[in-house]
Amino acid sequence: MANVDWYIEGKAFGNCNCVYGCPCQFEDIPTDGHCHGFEVLHIDKGHFGDTDLVGIRTALLYSWPGPVFEGNGEMQAIIDESANDAQRAALKTVLHGGETDEAKTHWWVFHAMCSTVHDTLYKAIDFEADIEARSARVSIPDVLESTGRPISAPHSDGAEHRVRIDIPGGIEFDFAEVGSASTKSAGAIKLDLNDSYGQWHTMRHAPGGVVR
Repeated sequence: MANVDWYIEGKAFGNCNCVYGCPCQFEDIPTDGHCHGFEVLHIDKGHFGDTDLVGIRTALLYSWPGPVFEGNGEMQAIIDESANDAQRAALKTVLHGGETDEAKTHWWVFHAMCSTVHDTLYKAIDFEADIEARSARVSIPDVLESTGRPISAPHSDGAEHRVRIDIPGGIEFDFAEVGSASTKSAGAIKLDLNDSYGQWHTMRHAPGGVVR
């Protein structure tokens, strides 16, 4: 059976516990052997069937005791409280890997690799980001606070250092800016990240994966 026709495009920012050159992006083992982090997205273009998704924000928290591919992780989706019932149902489906070809998006993989899926939260998501400048600020009341900034080079009095990752066959993005980020969360999945891997990109997902 064919998937529902859907498309999501928007500004995305994320932070995990790995060093700036996140090994996961290079098919290597996470820096500390485990993976904890989150992502946030503002949808600039999007639909799920006839449901308009433009303007909605989402976030996803995740945690694995080892590398993602070993499974036994946990995840929790957060959808902006401004979303109506149809938008909530659509985004919950997509963020949990539904109506998506097998293993074609990181959302599908994350869900498949999680033995615990916490109840979806509906909260106000305050999110500002500048991809080019590698800056970001995220606030989800009673759940999460995060900031992002450029990497500071220690050998040049803190001058900004710019790095980009290009993954032509990736399932999350094809091109991303890398920076430094810090996050604290107090929800079902707790994070305490300080100056670790930060990622900025324009997310473009559809049932068949990353749209290029």
